[in-house]
Amino acid sequence: MLRVRPIQFTSDVAAWKHLLTMLGLVCIEDHGDWVEFDAGSGRVALHRTATDSPDDGTTVFGVEVGDLAEFARRTVADGTRAELFDADHGQAVRITARDGFAFLADKASSRTTSPEADPDLAVVGTWLTPDVPGAAQELRNIGARSRQVSSKFADFSTRNGGILLVRESSEPAGGGLSFEYDGDLAALEARLAAAGLSAARTGSILTIQAPRGGTISVAGPA
Repeated sequence: MLRVRPIQFTSDVAAWKHLLTMLGLVCIEDHGDWVEFDAGSGRVALHRTATDSPDDGTTVFGVEVGDLAEFARRTVADGTRAELFDADHGQAVRITARDGFAFLADKASSRTTSPEADPDLAVVGTWLTPDVPGAAQELRNIGARSRQVSSKFADFSTRNGGILLVRESSEPAGGGLSFEYDGDLAALEARLAAAGLSAARTGSILTIQAPRGGTISVAGPA
């Protein structure tokens, strides 16, 4: 299996929980400092950090898989570096791309998605890189499915939920938290406003003010 699951670091977990709930995600695990939410497609984890931490407000690119050892074996066999190791939170697989970008695949707590999550909402993980074709191949090697690929951008679906994007950039890095929405973007904007959340719509893009600064983008139907 393969599911998109970025991690949002924040010192204001309560505000993020409110925002994600109003977006249509459903909390499936709440351990205080670690909270997981299902969208209709994909998952988001919140990780509490200190207010003065440089991690506050950052997003970490990541995925979930079923069998860690088998995932690592298949990824290596397909030509991408993958290492099973003992992380602070337990075993994980570290994937290291040729552009130097590295991210983790964690073991999924479940293969199912909450039926209460908004089915029109998909979590997006973004990889910024100077080598879009190379990064696109690395994502194919971990099991992602191509939707469209060019020299400057690529996007992929995953078997168990979420979208993976590759965008051209001067340096390899993970992008911020974003979503795709296949429903009525104006209705979503109104729902957020009714919940006291600031959002502005430009064409098919809804930009939402995130807790403690920064923004989240939601791409609606073109």
